[in-house]
Order: sequence, then structure tokens, then C-alpha cells
Amino acid sequence: MDSATSSQHAGLKPVLSTLQLWGIAVGLVISGEYFGWSYGWASAGTLGFTVTALFIAAMYTTFIFSFTELTTSIPHAGGPFAYSKRAFGPTGGYLAGAATLIEFVFAPPAIALAIGAYLNVQFPTVDPKLAALGAYLVFMTLNIVGVQIAATFELCVTLLAIFELLVFMGVVSPGFSLANFTKGGWSGSDSFSLASIPGMFAAIPFAIWFFLAIEGVAMAAEEAKDPRRSIPIAYITGILTLVVLAIGVMLFAGGAGDWSKLSNINDPLPQAMKLIVGANSNWLHMLVWLGLFGLVASFHGIILGYSRQIFALSREAYLPAYFAKVHPRFKTPHRAILAGGAVGIAAIYSDELITIGGQTLTANIVTMSVFGAILMYILSMLSLFKLRRSEAGLMRPFRAPLYPFFPAFALFGALVCMATMIYYNPLIFVIFLAFLALGYGYFLMTGSQRAAAAVN
Repeated sequence: MDSATSSQHAGLKPVLSTLQLWGIAVGLVISGEYFGWSYGWASAGTLGFTVTALFIAAMYTTFIFSFTELTTSIPHAGGPFAYSKRAFGPTGGYLAGAATLIEFVFAPPAIALAIGAYLNVQFPTVDPKLAALGAYLVFMTLNIVGVQIAATFELCVTLLAIFELLVFMGVVSPGFSLANFTKGGWSGSDSFSLASIPGMFAAIPFAIWFFLAIEGVAMAAEEAKDPRRSIPIAYITGILTLVVLAIGVMLFAGGAGDWSKLSNINDPLPQAMKLIVGANSNWLHMLVWLGLFGLVASFHGIILGYSRQIFALSREAYLPAYFAKVHPRFKTPHRAILAGGAVGIAAIYSDELITIGGQTLTANIVTMSVFGAILMYILSMLSLFKLRRSEAGLMRPFRAPLYPFFPAFALFGALVCMATMIYYNPLIFVIFLAFLALGYGYFLMTGSQRAAAAVN
């Protein structure tokens, strides 16, 4: 079934503009500019982490330039699942689909809890878990009501989140000092040595947090008005926007004062601003309030991403066909939206009941989400190389620049990230493999259903 036919069969409407796709691309990721990344300073220092972050930025930039070729050639709601299936057959499709599903279903509970914790700071009587549940209910509803409404909302909160990051940079700039940023910048030392290198590798997951999930735009490809034109523009301007913001946020936060005080906290931007303007400034209150938009943009966008992945896998019988239905009025995959939400809400309420390696469930499922993402990056780049050989005549409205060097660097970067993640998180990696093995068991048992779906 080609993508046009499947789109009509499923009832997804092509309504998204280039600007809305850019909003999804940046919005999916932008919470990573607000929190999470500063933990990388704890092991690598500011300068060491800058090197790590630039390597990861180069990996993501070359990946996006290469991934865009796949997205425009095969504009399918399954994204990486569809590319790997085309390149490597059903098993390749399963692996990429399962990896993407783990990435997108497991990231939202942590963001929802961050939203809950954030509201709890503002309103101490609010239960963070109840607020996280409320966030799921509100944004699942918004996604069900229509992709056009959801994408317009995403664009608005993304623009507000970017504006707030620019305000942060502007407010702290008068107190910026490069000496503050560079002091002890190589894992606590003022000068680089071989002893700095392990800390730089340990910081890789926190640099990934700057860009994790931008590839989710691929899941909206069937709903883009002109995917072959709009997706390259959205992806490339999106990754460039994020690289500039990541460098700016990191530089200005680290130069505001003693960066070591920011390296083990979840709110580095308000604390950096406090060093410059004091605890009672109106600027600080505005940052704390508008910082919520970054979390909301990512949370809302990832719901859109996971729902399209569940929908696409179900439509081709990799998951139960029940989740492939679209709402008769709103034309959105409402059952897929609710299914991913049910998993996330269960994770939120199991957070303190289940601990792995001394960490809460949500801390571990963020790591699991990163494993899913990196496996998907590896499979996507391998798919690009395979399809260049096996389907040389495939229409490619956008071709990866500097082929084969860009996709080769993206693949190399992803393999380095995977090796690092396994080294620092062996237990979570074993659990990740167990999830893939269980899913593969289901995959083997449902071959006849996929055969029937292919005929229909």
C-alpha cells in the first residue's frame, strides 16, 4: 500500500503548513533547553560539555539532513518504521517501530511529572502527580480534537518558549563573564588533560537531551500539505534554531556566576538569572512562569508523535488493529492517543513504587527513551544507505547533502552514543533488550495478520 492510498484509507487529513511543522520540530525538543542538560556540567565541566554538545549537535545536524531524504521520499505516519521496513523488510520495520515507540511513549511521563513539580512550586497544595495526570488529560483531548488545532497550539507555545529563552539571555548578559564560564571548565580543571575525557563521554546523554525527539516531525508527514517541500524547510530550520538556542543558553547560564551551583539541579535558568537580578526580580518570576511553555510544547508534541507511531504500526498489523481507527468527526487517531496516555499515566503512578539501580521509574524510562532514539537513528541511517543501493530510482525530492559523508557521520555519532549509553547504563540496556524481545515474540505470532493487512 503506497503512502497516498494508506493516507486516504486511514482518513488522516493533509492540513499542516510549513510553519506548523517547524513549530512541531522545535516544540518537540525545546523543554531540553530548559532543564536536563546542565547535569552534563557535573561530569564534563562547561568546556568539556561544550565539546560534547558540539559533537552531538553535529551528529543531529547531519542526521536531520540525511533523515529528511527518507521523510520526503516516503512520507508515512510511521516515519522510521516505514523506512526500515522498506529497506530491510518486516523485521527491520519491527525493530525501528519498536525503538521509536519506546522513545515516544516513555519520554512524556517524565515531562508530565516535571510540569507537575513545576506547578507544585507555584502552588504548594497541588499534588504533582495529579497535575501530571491533568496535563495528560488536557493535551490528549487537544490532540483528539484535531491536528490543525493541536499544531497551531504547538506553534504558539513554541514561540513563547523561544521568546523566553531570548529574554533569559538578554537579562543575564550584563553580568556575563567568560572567566566564569571557563573556570574549572575541563571536569573541574582549568586546562584540558586526558583525565577530562571520561567525563565528556559520561555527559553524552545530557547533550542528547538538547535535541531528543526532533525526528518526530516524520510522524506528521501524512498530515503535511506539501511534505516534499515543507518537511525539508521545517527540519533544517528547526535543527538550526535548536543548535543556536542550545549554545546561547549554555554560554549565558555558565557565564552568569559559579556554574558548579547549576550542575546538579533541574532549574538552571531561573537559578542563573537569580545570580544576576536577585530572587525578587519580576524578570525571574516571568521566566519561572513562561518556562512552563517549554515543557508544555515538548509534552504536547510528543503526544502527537507517539499517537502516529502507534497508529501506523497498528494499521499494518504490528500492533492490534483496534488502535488504527481514526475518530469519525475529528479524523485523528484517538485510540492511539489514549493508549499511549494510559501507559504514561501508569508510569506516573508507579514512579516511586518501582526503582531500578536506586533511581525512580521515570528517571530510568528517560534513559530507556534515549536507547530507543539511538537505535532508531542507527537503523534510519542504515536504511538510507540500503535504499540508495536497492532503490536507486526512488523519487527523492530532497537528497542528503555531501552523501555519503553526512549520513556516515550521523551513523558514527549514533554508534558512539549507543556504546556510551550501554557502558553507563548496562541494567537499563538489558531491560530495553527484554522489551524488544517481548515485542518480537508478538511480532512472530502475528505474521498472518500482517499478511492479511498487506492484501487489504
